[in-house]
Amino acid sequence: MNEQQILEKIAKLELVKQEIAKVIVGQELIVEELLISILAGGHCLLEGVPGLAKTLLVSTLAKTMELDFHRVQFTPDLMPSDIVGTEILEEDHTSGKRFFKFQQGPVFTNILLADEINRTPPKTQAALLEAMQEKRVSYAGKTHTLPQPFFVLATQNPVEQSGTYPLPEAQLDRFLMFIRVGYPTEQEEVEILKRTTGTTSTELHSIMDAEEIISLQSLAREVEVSDALLGYVARLVRQTRPNESQVTMITEYARWGAGPRAGQALILCAKARALLNRRFAVTLDDIEFVAPSILRHRVLTNFQAEADGISTDKLVSELLAKVAKPASKL
Repeated sequence: MNEQQILEKIAKLELVKQEIAKVIVGQELIVEELLISILAGGHCLLEGVPGLAKTLLVSTLAKTMELDFHRVQFTPDLMPSDIVGTEILEEDHTSGKRFFKFQQGPVFTNILLADEINRTPPKTQAALLEAMQEKRVSYAGKTHTLPQPFFVLATQNPVEQSGTYPLPEAQLDRFLMFIRVGYPTEQEEVEILKRTTGTTSTELHSIMDAEEIISLQSLAREVEVSDALLGYVARLVRQTRPNESQVTMITEYARWGAGPRAGQALILCAKARALLNRRFAVTLDDIEFVAPSILRHRVLTNFQAEADGISTDKLVSELLAKVAKPASKL
């Protein structure tokens, strides 16, 4: 594949953004982070209060790509088999013999929208762990491979805690990025009212297919990253760990730091952002852009941080300010 063909593939991502903008007002940074996650081949957790179009954003993204899409509304009575699938008893009408056949659940898709994932008990949440990590599902001693590409895009509500089950750290770590969705600006809110209270309907077009996405994921991994930036990412991750950190705010307010998976996520997402911006080498800006979404759910704060109103975003901001940057930004 020559450079011109690569640029043509990347240009399709801009068309995806334009299609999403037909339905979603604003949220450009959120859309960019979602596309970065897809290029990096990881899963996303979107957190925001109700009514911020989290579910609409994910379903719109799916429509702009020729990918299978399933939505699961997570509820307290949802069972693991409701996600993974189950065996059903069937009969061969020719021989009369009965046999069990595996009936695939909604996880067998390209994009799975796990809506309000924190509303279901840990047993059901855990049903997604193998699928998210290994891209396969084990049932009754047999392994079933999931379609490729495969993404879990989950939403959760941070406000209402009654009847919710906070995701355990092991599951949070499986999400490549944790994206916080904020309120729109006044101008954006006026535009939302215009678009959603009239009779106008929007037709979306599919821009990319599965083969093109897989191809771009491979290209993202080929983006160059210097040894200096690799060293910076390693320092950044290691400084999140309170037992060895030299950042005062971390030692005072962090209970637990990020593991090696955080470093891998930083590099992969920085490469994806560079490719999204038609560059073939990672810069320091790429790493600093993706760092909050990658580290905010991997650095655990202690009781003192809660008492003093110190968030993980504040800790990440302090890390980016205090950890020594490489002399060259490339």
